[in-house]
Amino acid sequence: MMTNEQQLKRAEQVFDTEIEGLRNVRRSLGKSFTDAIALMLSCVKNEGIVVVSGIGKNLAIAEKMSAIFASTGTRSIVLNPVQAMHGDLGMVAPRDILIALSFSGESEEILRLVPAVRRHGLKVVSLTGRPDSTLARMSDVHVEIPCGPEACPFGMAPTNSTTATMAMGDALAMVMIDAMQFDISSYAMNHPAGAIGRALVLKAGDVMRTGARLAKVAPETTVMDALLAMTRAKSGSAVVADADGRLLGIFTDGDFRRAVSREGADAAIVLRDPVAQHMTRKPQFAELDVYAAELLKTFENRHIDDLPVCDAEGRVVGLVDIQDLPKMKVL
Repeated sequence: MMTNEQQLKRAEQVFDTEIEGLRNVRRSLGKSFTDAIALMLSCVKNEGIVVVSGIGKNLAIAEKMSAIFASTGTRSIVLNPVQAMHGDLGMVAPRDILIALSFSGESEEILRLVPAVRRHGLKVVSLTGRPDSTLARMSDVHVEIPCGPEACPFGMAPTNSTTATMAMGDALAMVMIDAMQFDISSYAMNHPAGAIGRALVLKAGDVMRTGARLAKVAPETTVMDALLAMTRAKSGSAVVADADGRLLGIFTDGDFRRAVSREGADAAIVLRDPVAQHMTRKPQFAELDVYAAELLKTFENRHIDDLPVCDAEGRVVGLVDIQDLPKMKVL
């Protein structure tokens, strides 16, 4: 019976093995990878489809790989090699390419599939752990995955090899995004539902606070009145704007706490101070047409919770509060 410490130690060993495997694969990246990208780009240019196939656990990886390709702008399908030999080859065309997965490079079903797709005019990219394998030799491009031994104590159960193969698929997909200049609006077209879809379809103008839920004050407003405005709006901040509505700063409950906690500060005096004296000047702001996904990045990178929204002339039109986003199922 393993103790808890022994269980954790064994789990750490698995992670260490797979992390080292990924490092090995990363170091091996070279011309074969860029050759594979070139074939994929040519396929996309000719309006072809990237066909991904494997058997057993590699078929599950093929499904994941094809899904990430398709969602990021590279049209893709999964081809079961057994079903392919019984009619499903009708789904492929000469402008397509095949990415064949087999860590050993000797999977019989895949070895039967390759000549069949070649007769249909497809180029073949293989991902294996053995550059001297039959599949590697049959391929137009072979991308090696030299990840090292499996994490399984018997060295047999696919663990390290499956992780590395999935990572290689992710690398291909992400390079294709950059190479095709696939942008966030295109990504949104492929993800209309769920939290991802909402974050990519909704914009600042859709999720911002306005009207009574927006605390907007003038620079001469006292801190006390700014806090009251925040309370009425049920907001953790107030935007400070000039007479024309242009953004001057933002005053948050954090600004108030910092003001009263300074050495020698008198809370009663701070409450009578003009809010401009304690606000954050020239704060980060968003424009109306910025996607919610970009707002989330700003919140994370800038370590802030509130973001004023301004029109093209710099006039305050709203405020995005990070606490509102879960209610809209954006987070």
